Amino acid sequence: MTRAVVVPSAALPASTRARSRGFPYRAASWLTPVAVLALWELLARLGVLPKQVLPAPSSVLAKAGDLLADGELTTNLLASLQRSATGFAIGASTGVALGLLVGLSKVAEALLDRSIQMVRAVPFLAILPLVIVWFGIGEAGKIFLISLGSAVPLYLTTVLGIRQIDPKLLEMTDVVGLGRTAQIRWVVLPGALPSILGGLRLSLTAAWLALVIAETLGADAGLGFMATNAREFLQTDVIVLVVIIYAVIGILCDLVTRLLERRLLRWHPTYARLTA
Repeated sequence: MTRAVVVPSAALPASTRARSRGFPYRAASWLTPVAVLALWELLARLGVLPKQVLPAPSSVLAKAGDLLADGELTTNLLASLQRSATGFAIGASTGVALGLLVGLSKVAEALLDRSIQMVRAVPFLAILPLVIVWFGIGEAGKIFLISLGSAVPLYLTTVLGIRQIDPKLLEMTDVVGLGRTAQIRWVVLPGALPSILGGLRLSLTAAWLALVIAETLGADAGLGFMATNAREFLQTDVIVLVVIIYAVIGILCDLVTRLLERRLLRWHPTYARLTA
C-alpha cells in the first residue's frame, strides 16, 4: 500500500516555483468577467439578446450616467449603504460577542446555542410579516433584518474558531498565570481570527441579501426601491444596473476582507506565504 507524499512549496525546484510565480493570477482572475461582458455586449448588439430582456452593458452604463446626472442614483446608493453599514455594525458586533460567549462558556452554550441555531434555520422571507408587525415599515425593521443576517455567520465562525484552538495553548496560559482577559486577548482572539475573517465574508454577503429583502418593506429610497420602481415601469436597464451595483459592492467588500486577512494574519504560516 503506497502513501501519498505532500511536498511543501519550499521544497519544489526553483524553476517550478518561478513558473508558478510568473503566472499572472490576478490578471487571469479578471479575464473571465471581462470576457463575459464582451460576449454580452456582442450578443446584445447582434440582436440575439432583446433589449427588453437584457440590454447591452453600454446601454446600462449610459443609463447609469443619466441617473448620476440627476442625482437619483447617488441618493439611493447612499441610502442603501447607510442602512447596510448600520445593520452590519450592529449584527457583526453582536455575532462576535455571542460567539465569544458561547465558545468560552459551556453554560452559555447550553443556554444560547440551540436558540440561535433555530433562528438561523428560519428564512428571511418567513419572518418578514412578523418584522412588519413588530417595527412597521420604517427604518428599524430594515436594520433589524440586516443585523440578523450579519450576526449569524459571524457567530458560527467565531464559535468554530475558538473550538479549533489547540487546548495546549490554553493550558500554557494557565501555567504562566495569564488572567481571563489576557488569555482572550493573546490566545483566543488571534487563534480564532482566521475563522472570524472567513465569517466576515459570509456576513457581508448576508447583509446585502438582507438589504435587498429589507428594501421591499415600503422603502422610499435605496437600490431596492430603484429596482422595484423599474420593475413597475419595465425599465430593464435600471434593474440590470442595480444588480451590477450589488455585484461591484460585493467584490469591493471581498477585496477589503482579503486586505484585512493579509494585514492581520501576517503571523499565520498560511497567510505569510500569500504576503511574501
